[in-house]
Amino acid sequence: MTTAYWIAAYHEVRDDEKLAAYAALAGPAIVEAGGRFLARGMAARAYEAGRQERTVIIEFPSLEAAEACHDSPAYQAALEALGDAATRDLRIVAGAD
Repeated sequence: MTTAYWIAAYHEVRDDEKLAAYAALAGPAIVEAGGRFLARGMAARAYEAGRQERTVIIEFPSLEAAEACHDSPAYQAALEALGDAATRDLRIVAGAD
């Protein structure tokens, strides 16, 4: 089974309180679904077309687990708490074998 990764880049954060409410709900939902946080925080460096922004990388045991987590009621509640507080680019990528 191929691992999968969520890669989230936060292009803009407009409301830190809503972001904190999202994180309080999203973290447990992600861990419950088998996700493991590998990196989160501001980019240490940005090269080429990169941007100095908050980035989160989460490893899942499979693409199916990553997708199921995203679509779960617990994670959807976290997204509802986030609302329009941030503009993000969230991708799910299969791991390289």
